[in-house]
Amino acid sequence: MGLGAAIGGALPFAVGVALSPIPIVAVVLMLTTQRARVNGAVFIAGWLAGLAVVGAIALSIAGPADASSSGAPATWVSWLKVVLGAALLLAAALQFRNRPRNDDRVELPKWIARVDEIKPLSAAGLGVVMGGLNPKNLLLAVAAAAAIAQTGISGGEEAIAYLVFALVGTLGVGTPVGIYFAMGARSEKLLTGLKDWMAQHNAVISAVICLIIGVKLIGDAITGLTA
Repeated sequence: MGLGAAIGGALPFAVGVALSPIPIVAVVLMLTTQRARVNGAVFIAGWLAGLAVVGAIALSIAGPADASSSGAPATWVSWLKVVLGAALLLAAALQFRNRPRNDDRVELPKWIARVDEIKPLSAAGLGVVMGGLNPKNLLLAVAAAAAIAQTGISGGEEAIAYLVFALVGTLGVGTPVGIYFAMGARSEKLLTGLKDWMAQHNAVISAVICLIIGVKLIGDAITGLTA
């Protein structure tokens, strides 16, 4: 297996990271403030930094632990996928159970209301936390690092594969920032519509993503353990 296989194995997890409704809502709210350009840019930088830290730690552990064995995933990698998959299935069940019903008012995290007052340093810190340390992204980043490490490629190629994962995983929060920089004030209606839709369907989107990727991880683990 080579670099292409490593990138291909990590891409489904990158899509899961990219489709993160609450971070997208947060970044859109930042773009309605006077510090929109600075806050949007530093949030994206923090998001990438958070993913980078998780990836660096996971890959540094997976390498010495021999994630690849004779061209196939090591047994411990398959068991790690079982654990990660089970955690994602649990998260999917909790998200779906807590979804809004009918005309229920969507309850967003209380800190969202303070995003319009945030300063650049805090925006960067929020990006780090939401990018690499929120539970869903953390599980997906670790799963991506495991998928990359199991291919047995060199350290430099692992870094390239993980960089692709991180960049694709940034598209969700990066797109509103790109739209704002391209359209300026004219983007307000479009971004507001995106924010409202993401907020309303946050639980269902997250549940579906966790369900699909959780099943994939467990399926890959069963294949690895029975091969």
